Amino acid sequence: MPVELEAPRGITAHTSMGIHPVPWPHGPVQQSAVGRLAAVAALAAAGSADRAVPRDPDGRPRFPRGFPGSISHTEHLAVAIVVPGAEAVGVDIENAAVTERMARFVFSERERHTLLAPVGRYLPRELFAAKEAAFKALNGRGAPGGFVFWRIGLTQSGGVLTASYREESVPVRVRSQADLSLAVAIRH
Repeated sequence: MPVELEAPRGITAHTSMGIHPVPWPHGPVQQSAVGRLAAVAALAAAGSADRAVPRDPDGRPRFPRGFPGSISHTEHLAVAIVVPGAEAVGVDIENAAVTERMARFVFSERERHTLLAPVGRYLPRELFAAKEAAFKALNGRGAPGGFVFWRIGLTQSGGVLTASYREESVPVRVRSQADLSLAVAIRH
């Protein structure tokens, strides 16, 4: 059964996405393998002749030159995004609930009071996914050691969510469907 998941609005038209369900027993081995299958599908859709996505020594996927991408998965679904010509790409898919305690740890007071519903327009799971996607896009540029995703700051201006760490920033697009939140960060 094909999985229907739409990309967030506002991402570039050159973005290719691969999606695959994770087979039983839904463990890390299956998640990793299916993440690579999603990457192969995204690379094919992007027009890459090279569809191998080996792991770097630090475990990150290494996409072919000129086809930067990112992989994320839950225990039941894997997704990969490829954006030819981008500088770096980050994707995150989340289905876990973000507890109030977790939100207090991961989000700054300003983020909680301006971005989270009911004042803001985002669910905690969406902001969590946004920080993870931004971390991947920013970390892909060789960010300094000790860089952890919850130190990324989120702001919204003109309807665009922006993630920042030190002097670096990246726009992040988020979309939720049913019990999933998908976030994509693309550096050009």
